[in-house]
Amino acid sequence: MHVHPLITDSATLANLCARLADAPFVTVDTEFMRESTYYPELCLIQIADTEEAAAIDPKAPGLDMTPLLELLTENEDVLKVFHAGGQDIEIIYNLTGRTPHPLFDTQVAAMALGQGEQIGYSNLVDSWLGIQVDKGARFTDWSRRPLDDRQVDYAIGDVTHLSRIFPKMLERLKKTGRGAWLDQEMERLADPANYANDPDLAWKRVRVASRKADVLGRLKAIARWRELEAQGKDLPRGRIVKDETLGDLAGHPPRRQADLAKVRGLSQTWASNEIGARLMAAIEHARPLPADEMPARDDRKPGLGKDGALVADLLKLLLKIRARDIDVAPRLLARSDDLEALAAGARSGLSILEGWRFDQFGRDALDLVEGRMAFAVTGGRLKMTRAEAAE
Repeated sequence: MHVHPLITDSATLANLCARLADAPFVTVDTEFMRESTYYPELCLIQIADTEEAAAIDPKAPGLDMTPLLELLTENEDVLKVFHAGGQDIEIIYNLTGRTPHPLFDTQVAAMALGQGEQIGYSNLVDSWLGIQVDKGARFTDWSRRPLDDRQVDYAIGDVTHLSRIFPKMLERLKKTGRGAWLDQEMERLADPANYANDPDLAWKRVRVASRKADVLGRLKAIARWRELEAQGKDLPRGRIVKDETLGDLAGHPPRRQADLAKVRGLSQTWASNEIGARLMAAIEHARPLPADEMPARDDRKPGLGKDGALVADLLKLLLKIRARDIDVAPRLLARSDDLEALAAGARSGLSILEGWRFDQFGRDALDLVEGRMAFAVTGGRLKMTRAEAAE
């Protein structure tokens, strides 16, 4: 494979992208910093196919990244391959308002091949290629310039290894017939809605015990205020106000700006400065949360009493058995909220009752909750058996 020197000029990047536009797939990775900013600071993009690989410096003066971003988000003929690509995709979304498509995530694919729920990149490379990845540059400051050869070599290795792993992984998926299992997961990863930070929805990330409409209405208002402050200042949310302080403000709102000096987690200067005034305005204009926005009681567990909780536990045991038998990560088959909803009586809108998940797990899960399936121990091994056969 030909590895290019670090790309810092527009012509070289455009030529590279023109060649990669004819590739069946490209592997993609990014290096970024986000410790002190709201938006991840893109510091390096690596890309490869089976013939060539390169790292691109997005901080290079005058570099036009349009050909690269168009390749990633507009070329539907080239599959984009990531490993645990959520944050990489978020960065591309922030730059373009679009996500890479079509895409393939090797961490998700590894779940279908029995390699656990969140296999790390180093372990993936070791298991497929027998190569020990040098982690020496892993925690480097990617924003500093100039980048040295060791940093660039380390970064490019992420995509060159992946370009060898992906075809092997794809072949195994074809042999096992599990490739179609991943279509829904990959489309979910590519959904732009996953990466849009809507200030009006920010309150849903903050945990509060209260279900009072006025408290949740204030939480929505001040979480929106915090999100806009963080975006405008490009600072992490927690650097504006921490979650626990938002909860305190929602539950016990100050009456006057001067009272902000008494709020744990806020500086006394907020009692008289402009940011404190904007916070008070958000609190004063808050309205009770409308009924149609109230969170579902007990987090999608309608009617899940003591017996229902026991049934949910049995379903989780069944999930472990089934995942073991077919050598797949349990989380790919089913999530806890679906199991609890099934135990509570739900029969529609559940992914485990549709498609391949129903064939592999959902049918047995439904039989279990409806009394047609039972547990049995055979030769010291826990298995499932039809209830009729056990009687």
